[in-house]
Amino acid sequence: MIHARLRAAAAAAALALAASAAAATPAFAAPAGHAYGPAHTHSHGHRYDGGVWGGYVATGSNFQSISGSWTMPQVTCNTSNDLFAPWVGIDGYGSQTVEQTGVQVDCSSGSPVYSAWYEMYPADPQYWSDPVSAGDNFTGSVTTDGSGNYTLTLTDNTAGWSENTQQSLNGQNVSAEAVIESPSQSYPSFNELDFTGVTVNGQSFDQSSPQAIDSGQYTETALQGGSFSIVPAGGAGFARAHATRPANIHY
Repeated sequence: MIHARLRAAAAAAALALAASAAAATPAFAAPAGHAYGPAHTHSHGHRYDGGVWGGYVATGSNFQSISGSWTMPQVTCNTSNDLFAPWVGIDGYGSQTVEQTGVQVDCSSGSPVYSAWYEMYPADPQYWSDPVSAGDNFTGSVTTDGSGNYTLTLTDNTAGWSENTQQSLNGQNVSAEAVIESPSQSYPSFNELDFTGVTVNGQSFDQSSPQAIDSGQYTETALQGGSFSIVPAGGAGFARAHATRPANIHY
């Protein structure tokens, strides 16, 4: 469980963000035992400071499915506040619900603890008991019939387990995202996290013209064929990313 002070820190951060926010409104996965409301972001042309989110977000309407894979990196905990999760999902950017599934790394014990989850925000996240380890490759997907029924699936391709759940929620289906996120706004350190084969409505993520968003000390490489990497800003990966940005992302 996350210490109670994380709730207070996250709540204070959300209030600070809301006070100076633009109109974009992502909600996000909460750590075990906590539920957080949506937080606003600051926009700069087509590039966004995602606050607690980093990666790519497509906006519009009638998003019916997203699927993508990622490999969990080995992380180094810098403080007990460090907390982050890569995930895929629908909604949360310009709406007040999120339908999402991913993997969380929690440093509240002083060492990284990995766990798998899904969330139908604003309900609390639900955690699966399957083993999760650094280096495992995951595939997550969220699909909807457009009438409030969602199927969320998370598969550990390395360990060989898969979880599936069907849930109902009055979602608007106005965004689709493949992102990392830190509700505490305190990331552990890692070298690279790779998203691959991300599709939206059965097509490559690129076709949805998603927006790039940075979070904490991390940025994202160019999206190519539904794949991209999350890398530390200012490092070799950062230089490589900015040398190959899509033309529709402005800085």
